[in-house]
Amino acid sequence: MGRGNSRNFRRKAMSSNDYAGDVSPSDAFEALKSEADALLVDVRTKAEWSFVGVPNLAPIGKAASFIEWVRFPDMKPNRSFLKELEKITGRKKDAAVFFLCRSGQRSQKAAIAATAAGFTRAYNVDTGFEGPLDAERQRAKIGGWKADGLPWGQT
Repeated sequence: MGRGNSRNFRRKAMSSNDYAGDVSPSDAFEALKSEADALLVDVRTKAEWSFVGVPNLAPIGKAASFIEWVRFPDMKPNRSFLKELEKITGRKKDAAVFFLCRSGQRSQKAAIAATAAGFTRAYNVDTGFEGPLDAERQRAKIGGWKADGLPWGQT
């Protein structure tokens, strides 16, 4: 998936300039494995990280980064989000950055904000960590990082 790679990801971006596009959790994991500079940024809340679990990138020699998009418990926007992102990326704005939340909504907003701030390869992990609700109104059954069988654990 490097700059010269022609791998195409499914795009659902609102316009061609909003963000690099949407990718499945499996495609994001494969890119994280194959690209040394690629990063996974989990934008859920501290409570979600603690009680729901987190992606485990240790099997591929990496670690996920964690920046709340909204702050728990008041759920107000994290005004230092972009500053924290620049810190973890070392201001390297051409690396692939994969944003992950519960279901793909907050991470899409994070990818759009990162792109507006100059990041050229900001992707949304489209079904997030837990995926959509199933017929029984439960998550982590029909899509998302967990349901796709990718490595994760409890903190």
